[in-house]
Amino acid sequence: MAEQYGFYVDTSRCIKCWACQVACKQWHGIKANTVARREVKETVEGTFPNVKRKFESLSCMHCEKPACFGACPQGAIEKRADDGIVTVNLEKCIGDKSCEEACPFDVPEFIERDGKTVMDKCDTCLSIGRNEDGNPHCVAACPLQALHFGPLAEMAKLAAEKGGKQMEGETVPSVYVS
Repeated sequence: MAEQYGFYVDTSRCIKCWACQVACKQWHGIKANTVARREVKETVEGTFPNVKRKFESLSCMHCEKPACFGACPQGAIEKRADDGIVTVNLEKCIGDKSCEEACPFDVPEFIERDGKTVMDKCDTCLSIGRNEDGNPHCVAACPLQALHFGPLAEMAKLAAEKGGKQMEGETVPSVYVS
């Protein structure tokens, strides 16, 4: 594999405006109150008056060792050799949900397409084309630049500048968070 790509989420900048989530739905033609390729999650720590809220914009983790890949009986899940992005071949997908059971991050969701149920997840906008800067539309839509995409080494550097680190897991997620 050439160079793994992934995301960096700067939680000090994310204000839970949902621009990334809305952009994803809009660009992919996803109806409201259905699947969410990208979700803004909130965590709360501490007790009053010392409470800390943190927001994270997360999608598929495009793992180095994706559990969904090995779990798919049809070989419909692929990890691209040139950038490590995990994609779904909808022609092969039979919607048996084995990928959903295998994913430790609960990423795979299922939609009806062309009369069959298939898995749906973030593909970093490969299926529709990224913006002119080469970014997925969620990254381009973030008004406070809390969401970044690129080579994992660059994401690691950005995260390190803010005391962040790579998300943990046996599948080695390609996401850094600070």
